Amino acid sequence: MKIKVKNIRRDIRGENFFSGATLYLFSNILAAAIPFALLPILTRYLSAAEYGQVAIYQTVLAALSAFVGISAQGAASIKYYEGDVAKEELKIFIGSCLLILVSTSSLVFLAAMVFAESISELLAIDRGWIFIAVITSSATFVITIRMTQWQVRNEAKKYAIMQVSQGVLNAGLSLLLVVCLVQGAAGRIWALSMIPVIFFVISLILLHRDNLLGFGWRPNYIREILSFGVPLIPHSLGTFLLSSADRFIINEKLGLEQVGIYMVAVQLVAVMGLVFDAINSAYVPWLFERLKRDQMDEKRRIVRWTYVYCLMLLCIAGLAFIVGPSILTLIAGEKYSTGGPIVGWLALGQAFQGMYLMVTNYIFYSKRTALLSASTIVTGLINLGLLLILINFMGLRGAAIAYALSMALKFLITWFVAHLRHPMPWFNFNRSSSYAK
Repeated sequence: MKIKVKNIRRDIRGENFFSGATLYLFSNILAAAIPFALLPILTRYLSAAEYGQVAIYQTVLAALSAFVGISAQGAASIKYYEGDVAKEELKIFIGSCLLILVSTSSLVFLAAMVFAESISELLAIDRGWIFIAVITSSATFVITIRMTQWQVRNEAKKYAIMQVSQGVLNAGLSLLLVVCLVQGAAGRIWALSMIPVIFFVISLILLHRDNLLGFGWRPNYIREILSFGVPLIPHSLGTFLLSSADRFIINEKLGLEQVGIYMVAVQLVAVMGLVFDAINSAYVPWLFERLKRDQMDEKRRIVRWTYVYCLMLLCIAGLAFIVGPSILTLIAGEKYSTGGPIVGWLALGQAFQGMYLMVTNYIFYSKRTALLSASTIVTGLINLGLLLILINFMGLRGAAIAYALSMALKFLITWFVAHLRHPMPWFNFNRSSSYAK
């Protein structure tokens, strides 16, 4: 028995753990980098207005994710860690998640039928794409269920293969439809929709093959899933208002062409977000281990290096104000050059997002996240108000400034909440201070 325990610990802490973490990191970066790699091609085959249509469709997908399935995939992941849950019961729990998906998707589809015409006019996209977006969101939910069940079982290779395969096939189909068949915005939207439906079928087959799909009426499971997912809807909506609502406002105020130009600039600076997320993925376990030790000298060092890191991010954002316009024109082409002046502001917003990641971890460590959801809603609503005001006076630059200001506010509020939930010596470096005692 001792040998088995020793082997298990070695497996968790040794090569398997780190190779798994590396695979997750590699697959996340590669999957997210594929759309960026497509950017120089798509911007030369799509007009700014067509690129705006694609951006609006992707934003609709993001909005639907708050309602379709109500984050039940997260409940299924947590259920796995409950040691007293038999595999047969986990099957039924996952089946219950799919029942929730069918119910929520049906309600959203009915709402789309009622309001499709109005939504189509408001967003300037074909009403058919609204229904396809509901189907795509539902398919993506099932794919996420499959992938998270691999993730909780540390089956990183299978997770990485599915994630990267989706990205590669999406890129390939986009190039075929947009470049070879010259289908314009419709080609890109079809690629974004068809690949999730294909992988939806594959995910169902794999769930069934791994004996993770069963159905049975369990009202207590339904209640458990709803109690997990429904409170997350405000948080999801706040995140949407903060990160995606600007597309809708720009479309309404300035038109689809300006949405396309804005989104090209957004995708350019999104590279910063990829790097920050990767750094945070490696930082979290390191941080939590030291917070658990609760040594004041270590906390002071963490605070000092956090300040250094934040200063570096602000310097990078400052550099983006200088070189960003030239890089945008080089990558996307001259017809998107009018988006150059907003690159710096968007980069500043990304810098504040990177700083936010450094402080939000303390809230998750405390396991007291209610105020985090409240801060997301507040900053999302403030962002919406700033958008409506600044776009009228400053156009696209106003939208970018609203984003940067809102992300700065999100960082500051989260920093304050983090200090309430898990105090750190943010303004106290004196070894002999009373705080250290």
